[in-house]
Formats: sequence, structure tokens, C-alpha cells
Amino acid sequence: MNKALQTMEWMTPGANLNAYIQGTATVPILTIEEERSLGEALYYEEDLDAARRLVMSHLRFVVHIARSYSGYGLPLADLIQEGNVGLMKAVRRFNPEKGVRVVSFAVHWIKAEIHEFILRNWRIVKIATTKSQRKLFFNLRSAKKQLQWLTADEAKAVADDLGVEIKDVMEMEMRLTARDSAFDAPADEDDDNASYAPVFFLEDKGADPAQLAENDDYEGDNNLRLAEAVKTLDERSQSILQRRWLDDKKATLHQLADEYGVSAERIRQLEKNAMKKVRVAMEA
Repeated sequence: MNKALQTMEWMTPGANLNAYIQGTATVPILTIEEERSLGEALYYEEDLDAARRLVMSHLRFVVHIARSYSGYGLPLADLIQEGNVGLMKAVRRFNPEKGVRVVSFAVHWIKAEIHEFILRNWRIVKIATTKSQRKLFFNLRSAKKQLQWLTADEAKAVADDLGVEIKDVMEMEMRLTARDSAFDAPADEDDDNASYAPVFFLEDKGADPAQLAENDDYEGDNNLRLAEAVKTLDERSQSILQRRWLDDKKATLHQLADEYGVSAERIRQLEKNAMKKVRVAMEA
């Protein structure tokens, strides 16, 4: 076995990144014939040693791709590690009969794993979930001509280039330029500035368990007393209150007047008297 391959077996990007990158450069690049032979051994015979050699010979390519994503502020070692996962998935699915090189087939899988890692870790809150948002996330900054906010014409040009809506471009730019805030105030903040930390204004003052329990008891008692008070009314008054105040589709005074054969004014008086009786019964 090649000495470089033996050395690379225990190396990971997180252990010593510079040594890892230098190590990937020492692994020989496979010829077309070697790659095809190893691919056939893996595809037809499930030769794991062939899979390992295919992966090892393409690690330098993962490093090259991972470096292109260094602008997102995430550790290069982590990006490389995720890219290596994509490379291994690609090698596992590689079919030598398709007539393409491993590097051409693997690029999609490598980038897909790196993309997922960036989306999971670049921000606390997800900023890209739909297909168009993901496209914008990875292309917007490179599509912009300058660092300032996009003008209307520039936003339209970006939208046309990427095949998305202008509103999606503007929304993604706002998400990209936003910054995460610490939940707690920094230790060196003075009292005035510290009061603006999320920990102070995100709390729901009405979420006190004791107060919620008390409110529930009060509301339950009121509902019970209301139900008992309504039972003291005659059938017509109960029906008027039910249809005027409690039903989802409330009846009008004129509708009830037509049904009971009285004037709308009489229905209003009956309603008023019924509500007065209910109020007195509940206060008793």
C-alpha cells in the first residue's frame, strides 16, 4: 500500500489542519485506468479497499471546494469534514459504466453536504428553507456588484439571473445582513444598554403560572355562573340571548322579530331585560 495512504488513514481535518491539507496533496492522483479498475472492483465486488483508495485520492479536491466556502465564517476543518462525507456518499454510488470521472460525479454530493452544514450552522435561526431561498443564499453575495444595498435595478438583475422573484432577493439580502444577538447582555454593558438585551424584553409578563391558573379558575367560575343564570330565564329569552350573542352566526333583531311575530323594538327590549336578569343572577 502507498505510504501516503497509510499515513492518511488516521488523519482528520480537525486534528492538524495544515498537516491534513499537506497530506492530501501527497496522495497520488489516479489515472483513468486505475480509477475505472477501482470503480469496477467496488461496484461489482463491493471491494472496500477500492472504495478507500477512491476516497483518499480525491480528498484534495474536497479541500479545494471547501475553501471556496470560507466566506461564511465557519471553520475550514468542519467544511472539509462535511465535504468528505459527501465524497464518501458519491463513491458509494459511483457507477463506472456511466463513463464519467469520480471527480465529476462527486462534486454534487460534496457541495450538497457543505451546503447543508452551512445552513444548519451559519445562523441560529434558519434563513433558507425553500429551493429559491437556498439558491439565493449561496449566490446572492457573488451576484452583487458591490457591498452596499442593492438598488431596484440591481435586485431585478439578480432575480433574472437566478430565476427568482425580486421580493425573494430583497428578503434574502435583509436576512444575510442581519446579525444574531446574544440572549443575555454582555458582562461589560452598563445598565441602560443592558436593558435592550432580548432576555429583558422577550419574557411574556402574562405567562406567570400562578396568574394563569387564577385566570382559568375565574373564567371557569364565570362561565358556570353564566350558564346557571341563563337557566333562570324563560325559553324565549334564552333563545334570544343564545342567537344574538352566543351563536357563531348571530341573528339580527329583524330576523327574530319576524320569527316571533313582534316588532324589532320588542325583541330589543326582551334582550335588554334578559341581560339585566342574567347580570343580577350572577351577582347574587
